[in-house]
Amino acid sequence: MGLNHPKTSQAGRLRERLNQPGIIAMPGAFNAITAKLIEKTGFEGVYVTGAGLINGMTGYPDIGLLSATEITQFAGYIDDAVEIPVICDADTGYGEALQVMRTVQLFEQAGVAGIHLEDQVSPKRCGHLDGKQLVSIEDMQTKIRAACKARQNPDFLIIGRVDARGVSGMEDAITRAKAYVAAGADMIFPEAMQSEEEFARFAKAVDIPLLANMTEFGKSPYLSAQDFDALGYKIVIFPMTAFRVMMHAVQEALTELKNTGSQAGFLDRMQTRQALYALLEYDAYNELDRQCSE
Repeated sequence: MGLNHPKTSQAGRLRERLNQPGIIAMPGAFNAITAKLIEKTGFEGVYVTGAGLINGMTGYPDIGLLSATEITQFAGYIDDAVEIPVICDADTGYGEALQVMRTVQLFEQAGVAGIHLEDQVSPKRCGHLDGKQLVSIEDMQTKIRAACKARQNPDFLIIGRVDARGVSGMEDAITRAKAYVAAGADMIFPEAMQSEEEFARFAKAVDIPLLANMTEFGKSPYLSAQDFDALGYKIVIFPMTAFRVMMHAVQEALTELKNTGSQAGFLDRMQTRQALYALLEYDAYNELDRQCSE
C-alpha cells in the first residue's frame, strides 16, 4: 500500500473470511511498519492495539487519554500500509451514542474493517486489570445500536467487548453478550476469561462469531490459535506481543550501548538496512519519483 496504491475496503473481505473454516490470527500493531511485518510474515489480518498506540506514541498508560481523532489518524496510517484487513480497538467509543456514531464514521474513513467497543465506564482500564467498572446493559446496547446505525458499509464489523467476567462474573458476561447481539453486534469479544473451560463455556452459550484475546501476563491462560479454532472462535488477537518483544530488545540494546559505548557487539540482532528498505519498498518509491520527473 502507500503512495500510488488505491485504498480498498477490506471489510467485505474479512466478512467473507469469517464465513470460511479456520481461525484468523491477528497480531497487534502499534505502528505502520509493524503492520507491514505482520503482513509479510503471512498473517491474514492486523489488530490495532489501543494500548500499544497510546503507550508507544505518547508514553501514556491505556486509560483513554487519546481522542477518537488521534486514534483514527494512527489507525489510518496502519491500514494504508497493508493490504490485509485491519480491526481496531475503539475503547468505549469515546463518548455516548452520538460520539460513538462519529467514532464509527472516523474509523470507516480510516479504511479499517471493523472496531470493538467495550462496556466499561470511561475512563476505561486495561481489560486484565482489577478495578474495572461497567456501564449498564441498556447503555451498552444503545452504543451498539448507534454504532450500527452510523456505519455506511454494512460489512464494517461492530464487535461488542464484554468486560464483565472480572467484575460481575461469567453469568453476567454471557447475559451481556446475548444482549449486545440482540442490539446488533456482529461479533463478541469476551475479555479476561480465566481458563480454557471458561472460553469453551462462553462459546457454547453465545451463538455468534467470537474474538479471543491472547495477551501476555494477564488473567487468561496461554492458548494457541489452534486451541481457539477447536473451541469455535473465529479471531484471536495477540495485541501486545510484538510491542513487548520490541521493548525488551530495545532495553537490552540500550543497556549494552551505555555500558560499552558501541553498537558493534549486537549488529547481528538488528534488522539490516537492506531488509528495512525492502520492507518499505524503497526502490518502488524511487521509481515512482523517477516516473513523475519524466
